[in-house]
Amino acid sequence: MGGTVGLDTKALVIDEISFVQGVGIVDADTIKALSGLEFLSKIQVDELPQPSIHQTFDFRMAEIEEGRAVFTGKPSAAFMNPMGTVHGSYISALLDSAMACSAHSLCPAGTANTTVEMKINFVRPIFKESGRLFATGVVINAGRTLVTTEGNLADENGKLYAHGTQTCMRMVL
Repeated sequence: MGGTVGLDTKALVIDEISFVQGVGIVDADTIKALSGLEFLSKIQVDELPQPSIHQTFDFRMAEIEEGRAVFTGKPSAAFMNPMGTVHGSYISALLDSAMACSAHSLCPAGTANTTVEMKINFVRPIFKESGRLFATGVVINAGRTLVTTEGNLADENGKLYAHGTQTCMRMVL
């Protein structure tokens, strides 16, 4: 099995949680050899590098299991729009990650999935003071080619900020 390409080790701090993570791209042989759940589990515990999008948006996979994924992040001032609320791209990225990873967790070795459609409903504004957010993605239906998921974005108290649906297409690597 191969290793990683472009590995860059960084120490990050999210709230009071410190962790060391590599950021980079995993080589194709490693990806093909692992089931989706194995692959994502290794990313979660830093046995494989974190996708660079995690560093860019400062969020992380908190939980992964078959058909379900949870991502968490605390948006900083860097993600605010001119009105002082969190930009929709941050919200969409968190939900896309959670929903797509819930679908990917069902992929057998040698396959992967990609997002082909996503719909997000923003139900209330998010401010910097809103605190830590949790995006949960769950598989609704897994067919041979298409996987549909749903997700929600809430704070630590369960207050809903956004929800959505997604369709992913499974493909052979």
